[in-house]
Amino acid sequence: MASDTAAPERPPEQNRPLWRRITGSFLFQLCAAFVVFGLVLSFVAKPYWVPSGSMEQTLQVGDRVLVNRLAYVGGATPHTGDIVVFDADDAWDGGTSAPENPLKAALRWVGEVTGFGPSGPHTLIKRVIAGPGQTVRCCTADGRLIVDGKPLDESYVFQDFPFQPGSLDCATTPVSPRCLPEVTVPKDSYLVMGDHRSNSSDGAIRCRGRTTPDAGCWRWAHSEDIVGKAVVILWPVNRWSGL
Repeated sequence: MASDTAAPERPPEQNRPLWRRITGSFLFQLCAAFVVFGLVLSFVAKPYWVPSGSMEQTLQVGDRVLVNRLAYVGGATPHTGDIVVFDADDAWDGGTSAPENPLKAALRWVGEVTGFGPSGPHTLIKRVIAGPGQTVRCCTADGRLIVDGKPLDESYVFQDFPFQPGSLDCATTPVSPRCLPEVTVPKDSYLVMGDHRSNSSDGAIRCRGRTTPDAGCWRWAHSEDIVGKAVVILWPVNRWSGL
């Protein structure tokens, strides 16, 4: 005799395909969000914390800027005036060869993700002055940098080194610290300086006050070490602006 009792229906959740149940779970969606966020940071854009006053007044200590990691893909290259973030090599003070302890490495990872802390073992932000094959020297009669024979209009420079035509320039004794020996930027390299020129340990700092060529005093930002172009100030809110 057949039973009149109908078989109980499975809950709607059990009727869904396994892949739908997995992808619909909170844990899967949380992991997917982290993966997407990581891909964005790695390949598209990332925040960066400004640690020093070398870029004043353009950038202040503690500013958080957004770095466009796609700015120099597809054959594009940095141009004079671009503000770039790059990983400094051992030629720069505090180079990256020494290993970090686990706690410092963890803090830097947080900085990489959030922009509220250091962004790398020795990551710097500077302004591009000249690129591969370009010739740089200083100074003109009124104390300006010269790139490929043309003086730069650097309205962004803050508190430059002293320069007084006739009393403290490139022909006097002593020589103005603004003066630099002529140099041609090497292949795949960029000369970068801080906007707060007299408070920036930048690519030219060890060459200042010299008038004879000295290739060993220069420090370069190399193409493969450039993280991207700084495009906007994200934080604090009252400093929101493009760069």
